[in-house]
Amino acid sequence: MLTNAGGEQKALLKLVSRLWKRHGREDVALAALLLANLDHKRLGSDPWNLLASNISRKEPAEALLLTIEEVLRAGRPLPSDETLLAWFRGRTIDGHLALLVLHAATVRGDRVSSDVAQAVQAVPVPAGDSLLGRIKARLVAG
Repeated sequence: MLTNAGGEQKALLKLVSRLWKRHGREDVALAALLLANLDHKRLGSDPWNLLASNISRKEPAEALLLTIEEVLRAGRPLPSDETLLAWFRGRTIDGHLALLVLHAATVRGDRVSSDVAQAVQAVPVPAGDSLLGRIKARLVAG
């Protein structure tokens, strides 16, 4: 589908949003694969900003992690520090997205800049022993 899409890349890009909104397990998985493997240079798009623009106020961590892992597995670079910092200053869900991206990046062995590491500390996470709380604690200790 991707290799033979040719001029249909824009249609596939629109499909990412539609699949994400449906939010079934297979829908999210296909949206993640498309997002990771479309020719973003040719489309003039960015997979990270597209992901951020499609997420709503609440999202399951599993859906976000699946998508993040697919984008990284496809060899896409991490979001810029400017993008990560903007996410930290944005909606709570955007801060959570940044935490999950940084978690996946550090698991791969990537380094985090001091500005981004400092911004992690201000991200609100659910109280108690939550997944996001554990990830934040690991990144802060990091």
